Amino acid sequence: MLRHRVAFITMVLAVPLAFVAVGCGDSPAEPPRVVSPPEPEALRVFFVGNSLTYVNDLPQMVAALSRAAGDDPPLETGSVTFGGYALEDHLAEGSAARAIAEGGWDVVVLQQGPSALPESRVNLIEFSGRFATLIRAAGARPALYGVWPSEDRSFDLDACIESYRRAAIAVDGLSLPAGGAWKSAWAHDPALPLYGADRFHPSPLGTYLAALVIYSELLDKSPIGLPSEFDVAGSPLSIPQEQAALVQAAAAAVNGTE
Repeated sequence: MLRHRVAFITMVLAVPLAFVAVGCGDSPAEPPRVVSPPEPEALRVFFVGNSLTYVNDLPQMVAALSRAAGDDPPLETGSVTFGGYALEDHLAEGSAARAIAEGGWDVVVLQQGPSALPESRVNLIEFSGRFATLIRAAGARPALYGVWPSEDRSFDLDACIESYRRAAIAVDGLSLPAGGAWKSAWAHDPALPLYGADRFHPSPLGTYLAALVIYSELLDKSPIGLPSEFDVAGSPLSIPQEQAALVQAAAAAVNGTE
């Protein structure tokens, strides 16, 4: 797990007393020199994906969750997303690669479609690897945001989870198993409304669960007790307490941060 940057502790360097003969007296002792710690730097996370990332603005929700949790400084996010894009499409289009090459990011989160079919898994692993080369050259670490299938293909959920797990291993990257957290949440309450109206894209609750998984993994913090009411890019998000407790437990289960 990637831990939040930790500021150096304040160091006080005491200068020994030096007595130098000057005429009949001694020079006064020099005062201790205090070296102030550097200001902590925000963890900066860049998202590359499609509508499963931009619906409900997952990148902004992760940043807003960090602010609501009182992180100082809060996590910062950016993104390049296009509807229907796979990672292969992003490489061909070029915007994501250029943003990564500019540097300044600590983690780059990669996402494409469910990728449950064998050929889709091969594609995910191949193009995650190509992106990982660019990401590491820019001084960042790759991460795989594991998603879910549409409701009418719910039988593919385990295959989706496995595809993203294998891709993360292949690039030695972070695994952000949102699809696994959806599965865990549904095991406790199959009626939990994680899908939006089209039964594929996430509801605000579904995106909140994904944000919990990502935030918890990136900062190595338990999601239990995190805020469930805050503004996301100027729009209020309010998750009912019972649902919030359930999805926080699901995020903790898949991240091992109970």
